[in-house]
Amino acid sequence: MGGAGFLLLLLAGVGVGGAWRPPKGKCPLSCSCSKDSALCEGSPDLPESFSPTLLSLSLVRTGVTQLKAGSFLRVPSLHLLLFTSNSFSVIEDDAFAGLSHLQYLFIEDNEIGSISKNALRGLRSLTHLSLANNHLETLPRFLFRGLETLTHVDLRGNPFQCDCRVLWLLQWIPTVNASVGTGACAGPAALAHMQLHHLDPKTFKCRAIELSWFQTVGESALGVEAFSYQGEPHVVLAQPFAGRCLILTWDYSLQRFRQEEELSAPSVVSCKPLVLGPRLFVLAARLWGGSQLWARPGPDLRLAPLQALAPRRLLRPNDAELLWLDGQPCFVVADVSKAGSTTLLCRDGPGFYPRQSLHAWHRDTDAEALELDGRPHLLLASASQRPVLFHWFGGRFERRTDIPEAEDVYATRHFQASGDVFLYLTRYIGDSMVMRWDGSMFRLLQQLPSRGAHVFQPLLIARDQLAILGSDFAFSQVFRLEPDRGLLEPLQELGPPALVAPRAFAHITMAGRRFLFAACFKGPTQVYQHHELDLSA
Repeated sequence: MGGAGFLLLLLAGVGVGGAWRPPKGKCPLSCSCSKDSALCEGSPDLPESFSPTLLSLSLVRTGVTQLKAGSFLRVPSLHLLLFTSNSFSVIEDDAFAGLSHLQYLFIEDNEIGSISKNALRGLRSLTHLSLANNHLETLPRFLFRGLETLTHVDLRGNPFQCDCRVLWLLQWIPTVNASVGTGACAGPAALAHMQLHHLDPKTFKCRAIELSWFQTVGESALGVEAFSYQGEPHVVLAQPFAGRCLILTWDYSLQRFRQEEELSAPSVVSCKPLVLGPRLFVLAARLWGGSQLWARPGPDLRLAPLQALAPRRLLRPNDAELLWLDGQPCFVVADVSKAGSTTLLCRDGPGFYPRQSLHAWHRDTDAEALELDGRPHLLLASASQRPVLFHWFGGRFERRTDIPEAEDVYATRHFQASGDVFLYLTRYIGDSMVMRWDGSMFRLLQQLPSRGAHVFQPLLIARDQLAILGSDFAFSQVFRLEPDRGLLEPLQELGPPALVAPRAFAHITMAGRRFLFAACFKGPTQVYQHHELDLSA
């Protein structure tokens, strides 16, 4: 039953009978009044001279343009209020303040395009609400908060846009002890004419993320690693032009990252941290002058050189990775020179010593440690051939297979999601690739244009599996893995400020906030903050 029908029944129920008799001095000229009711039609404005004991009020085709806060404070006894065919388009917060006895509110066939989220606040006795046949494309979240007595709600006849803004309404309807008439969607086109109550809230994608600039860290860098030491998150940057590994921590007073310590490492390409109880080790892989291992015996001491690392094998390192083999920590250092060789260094006593030489003469540019089928594996990318996959067998790495149709791969990174192992292959010329392990080999899933890319890196930030494709010639792109399709979808570009020749990314959580570090070879390191956005708000 529409508002007019309810009105006729209710007028009878509150004693409206016989001819309309305007009480002297209490009924505006444009209205017809009886003892308890008033009907106003064609009034140029909202009348103000009603009796405070009025029980029902109907406003039809008035000149009211908006309902402001406290519009009905002079008639606190109202049980029924009806608006029909009026010209107002906005209902403000607390428009019905003071109407604690109101049970029936009908706002139908008006031009309302906007209603404030607190417009219905204080209507604690309301049982019947109709907003039918207006111009509402959406309703503000929490509009019905506090309306515990509702039994009937009519929203039909509005041009609702069935996007994230109606998600809260779809989630609210099953939880309320009231019959709700919702009507049909006016848009988007894919949902036009579909009944709102047929929509599945689970199909709405209403959570978004954003990476916004937070801080700049002065010098350029080739690598960045996050680690935790003594319960505090840290970041270490490999800064070749500054000739150091720079360790950063969080300044709780300034709410920014600050320098904690640095170690001298001219021409460094990678600073790889390892924490063993109170001890901190940092492998500094250097292009010239030999790679070194630094150590901090305890939290109150400073880092100091511990040993030179395989000086005859590591002639021009390009990457270093940490892995655990048979319960022991090891480093693998990829060497890009013809005379050197990629080397596995494992802990033996106080230091780390060569355990195996791998892939000699192949000019390896990158190493990636991963686990497949429950066993340690190592993937080496090379300037001279396709990436080669090794598996740990009998106390050493043995060649298992290579990656088909993957020429000119500069670097590789992997991650796990839903039990699958995915691989990202970075190509400077051509398309970078996304692959998935099928139990015997990696198979191609997706290709992304990547001219000028040196890094294609997966990162799990909060609930989002992201991938960042850094470019020397264009904006760096952020992608998000869509779990339903298993493919990467574009999310945003990083910047401003734009990244200048990015080489590595790292994620760190600090003081309840999530940050992304972007190490750049030809510009300063940039720090971005991760924000979650609720599009249904």
